[in-house]
Amino acid sequence: MISDKTILVTGGAGFIGSNLVETLLGAGNRVICLDNFSTGKRENVQPFLTDSRFRLIEGDIRNIEDCRKAVDGVEYVLHEAALGSVPRSIKDPVTTNEVNISGFLNMLVAAHDKGVKRFVYAASSSTYGDSKHLPKVEDVIGRPLSPYAVTKYVNELYADVFARTYGMECIGLRYFNVFGRRQDPNGAYAAVIPLFVKKLIAHESPVINGDGEYSRDFTYIDNVIQMNLLAIQTENPEAVNHVYNTAFGERTTLNQLVGYLKEYLAIFDAEIRNVEVIHGPYRQGDIPHSLANIDKAKTLLGYHPQYNIRAGLKEAVKWYWKHL
Repeated sequence: MISDKTILVTGGAGFIGSNLVETLLGAGNRVICLDNFSTGKRENVQPFLTDSRFRLIEGDIRNIEDCRKAVDGVEYVLHEAALGSVPRSIKDPVTTNEVNISGFLNMLVAAHDKGVKRFVYAASSSTYGDSKHLPKVEDVIGRPLSPYAVTKYVNELYADVFARTYGMECIGLRYFNVFGRRQDPNGAYAAVIPLFVKKLIAHESPVINGDGEYSRDFTYIDNVIQMNLLAIQTENPEAVNHVYNTAFGERTTLNQLVGYLKEYLAIFDAEIRNVEVIHGPYRQGDIPHSLANIDKAKTLLGYHPQYNIRAGLKEAVKWYWKHL
């Protein structure tokens, strides 16, 4: 485990970012969090505020001066700040572009100018677009299906150019449907797992887009943390300046997902087994199936994910039962 380093986590008050902050502080690092709280939550970083090794900068990656301030004295950047959600990007492509592309470029420039050792960033499985190739391998992508997907692909292009042009060390992690503790179940763009959990706990019918046979490679947060730590720590020169699938490598349909959630939530409330599911229309911009090949991450980074969908859901459900 990396320790005694100075690490910036952008979007550190968000779901993934706050979990990374917690892990890095626990390992004895100095951690800076840059967040504008547009989607991040203050309660996610509240427990860290009394830790002298933690520093919160309330700022926006769209402002390059905020970025320069945040990277000052930093050895590693974990760039998690972004506007997620395919539907949000379809409704408001301009803001998604400003945050995910202009903000990303600001962070690259600031990191380069301040001599940051390595820049690890959140990429996305949405980059695979309309490619029907399964499982997804890093060098076979299709055309993007949403403005969000465009922005995440452009991030990869910019990181590659900065590596080639300025000699930066960049590693992109293509996240596949991450879930777990602190993922927000509220709001118009809540992810499917916390949204379904919230509905089921309230004995309300979750709505599945389509017939429920679309499938995803759902990835528990601790697998994502492992990948970020490996990306920071690797000393293998062949592992740098690549993008990696960050997933478990198994496919689960939405119908299976609801079945698992009912099973694990029914441990706390047996009535949840009887909650009916509603099927709605397919969602624009959704790909039918997503499954990652994780061989590249295993080979070059030594990645070995510990949580499959069932093990991850058991942990997530326990957390939600306590906090919802």
